[in-house]
Amino acid sequence: MRTSILRRVLLWLLLLLPLLGGTVQVTTQAGQTDATLPGLIFESSEPFADIETANLDGLLARIGDSRLVLLGEASHGTAEFYDMRARITRELVEKKGFNIIAAEADWPDASVIDHFIRRPGKPSVIHAKPFGGFPSWMWANHSTLNFMRWLKDYNRQFGSPELAVGFYGLDLYNLYGSIESVLEYLQDVDQEMAQAAVWHYSCLMPWANDPSSYSDYMQDRRHPGCKYEVHSVWQDLIRRQGLYRRLDEERYFNAIQNAQLIITGERYYRIKHLGIDNTWNLRDQSMFDTLLAVLNYRGPKSKAVVWAHNSHLGDARATDMSAAGEINLGQRVRETFGDSAYLVGFGTDHGTVAAAKEWGGPMEIMPVPPAHKDSYEYLFHKVKADNFLLPLRSPKQEIVRKKLLKGRLQRGIGTTYGPRPESEMKYHYSYASLPRQFDEYIWFDETQAVKPLGRQTVKGVPDLLK
Repeated sequence: MRTSILRRVLLWLLLLLPLLGGTVQVTTQAGQTDATLPGLIFESSEPFADIETANLDGLLARIGDSRLVLLGEASHGTAEFYDMRARITRELVEKKGFNIIAAEADWPDASVIDHFIRRPGKPSVIHAKPFGGFPSWMWANHSTLNFMRWLKDYNRQFGSPELAVGFYGLDLYNLYGSIESVLEYLQDVDQEMAQAAVWHYSCLMPWANDPSSYSDYMQDRRHPGCKYEVHSVWQDLIRRQGLYRRLDEERYFNAIQNAQLIITGERYYRIKHLGIDNTWNLRDQSMFDTLLAVLNYRGPKSKAVVWAHNSHLGDARATDMSAAGEINLGQRVRETFGDSAYLVGFGTDHGTVAAAKEWGGPMEIMPVPPAHKDSYEYLFHKVKADNFLLPLRSPKQEIVRKKLLKGRLQRGIGTTYGPRPESEMKYHYSYASLPRQFDEYIWFDETQAVKPLGRQTVKGVPDLLK
């Protein structure tokens, strides 16, 4: 997550507009003012005491026949967000036939988990340890592990892994994990092609330990780049797809997706520090393209639940991202699927979160201070219910949606966090119109950090899933 200078300037201009134009008081037909808004939100919400006993019938009815349900999170390290997403996903899988879970996780790491939940009795040719790199706690945590255990047990009822619920990664950061997966595949099916791929991918090997340094070499013109080489492997896979699909269609699909992500990942790291393109847009467009590929592969009746941060899943057109020329996965999904997609955001006021002080740093359990007074979180904190679901597309009272349309600050915590007030405002707040951003909002007033898996447990994730 990042905030450009343009977005910060826009944010403060929007905050100052009411002051420059005089005091504006929003009044309802009944003469109510904004002071009553927490009460109206309470009347329009569906409170619940805890995640496991929460009544989700209303949410499932509002989701209806949607083919995609996007479940967000306001941080990458909050247990309640993970646990509620898992609970909702279980309901969608059991009651509405959803068969795809697509996460803001790297494709090769997710493939390891997918193998163990859909093919538990078949030896894996993939030897990688999933989610071992930074930020490992984002997926290597007990909340995720508990859900994957449930999903593995649920899949036992299917006679074929092709019918079972799959787990797929949408992200592109694990460039070298994807390279290893393509090479392992080709070594099994085509030794000649494998040798050619090793030669092509060797172009990227000098930066295997630090892919971001690849961009520095491009900037200093010390290297011509590896665009041609990574495209060559993908093109060879496409040319021989007839043979490879006959051998094993699922393994070929995994290989071609990895090859495509290597192309995108190479470009992402090549331009990351050059300022010649928007890497945020490149990444989110790639996640959308990967989601479409999975949907197409699983067939026209496939239905997907997507897990990612609010900043990726809430429609970017309803946020200050749009003014900076940024798009996101949620926007692309809405543009393509319309009302057949249901977008759900999450929020909290205070508690603790798992995060690092800087990229690549050690995970810490940090305090989450009460929200800024101009934020949606501050407003929801005033509602007399600790936890609740709030319909936004089809509200119980239309006046609630209208009053929430006015833009406010919104907090988002990624893998790095600085809970001090000055850094919070600079890096962790953006401006948004909640009802335009999401179809539903789920609130937890106080939240706790996810519980990461221990070092040995991370390495043994597949064994724990057996």
